[in-house]
Amino acid sequence: MLTPHATSEYGTLRHVAMRYAGDVTPDLDGPDVHPVLARQKATSTWRPYTPATVRAQQDGLIHLLRSRGTEVTLLGEAPGCSAQHYPRDIAVVIDHVLVVARLNSEHRLPEADALAPLLADVPHVVHLDEGTIEGGDVMLHTGMVLVGLGEETSPTGVRALQRALAHHGVEREVRPVRFAVDGIVHLDDHFTIVAPDTALIHRGAFPPDQLRWFEQHFDLVDVSDDEAWAVQANVLAIAPGAVVVAAGSDRIAAQLAARGLEVLTVDYSEVTRIPGSLRCTTLPLTRA
Repeated sequence: MLTPHATSEYGTLRHVAMRYAGDVTPDLDGPDVHPVLARQKATSTWRPYTPATVRAQQDGLIHLLRSRGTEVTLLGEAPGCSAQHYPRDIAVVIDHVLVVARLNSEHRLPEADALAPLLADVPHVVHLDEGTIEGGDVMLHTGMVLVGLGEETSPTGVRALQRALAHHGVEREVRPVRFAVDGIVHLDDHFTIVAPDTALIHRGAFPPDQLRWFEQHFDLVDVSDDEAWAVQANVLAIAPGAVVVAAGSDRIAAQLAARGLEVLTVDYSEVTRIPGSLRCTTLPLTRA
């Protein structure tokens, strides 16, 4: 029986779910581009990608994770979904509870449906009753859950999450994180916790009051506009002292190494042609 458990963003990653990219790719420039995508294109790179190359790069990460002792479960196909290789968005484990996301985009709903076989025996599963919330906006911090209020997650979804966690005995404050600009895809493209009290941040995405709060709670590693555009803030901590970054993130890697972290790299250049990277392609189920 699967018993999900995670209390932080950086506990040792014991079990993770992933899903290979499918052969469906998004329509980025056609006449029927969704207004949300139009706004998101102002804050993130959206370029055509080759699915087979994405899958090959995912294999590189899978090999790295398994070499470090992480169990990798591959989820089934989500027919017709161009972002199916980003399972982070479809669920999040908070303490002993697995929360199934309420996805904002109707065309992504089959991605969450594919979780059903995995969840059959999970003891504590939450389905929120209103609003929208996606896992890329959700981040665990001491005593709280940070939730980005970008294009895909609503204040109503945040309130629904707070109620659901309280109902299941999770004593955490659910704290909204606001952005300074429209078009933000997810929080983890601009802010990611990588170790106890250490986080990457793209300051341009946040208003002054939110930046002050981050400064009070974290040792912040700055991510430049160009690095954020290249999705380099979207890294994956796999243990309290180890983090995986995308190849080419040299300056960020050096900053993390200077703080005593072991930095591992994989080539994710094809994955990041649309705004997602290492964190997006992984759904942690168990962290020690």
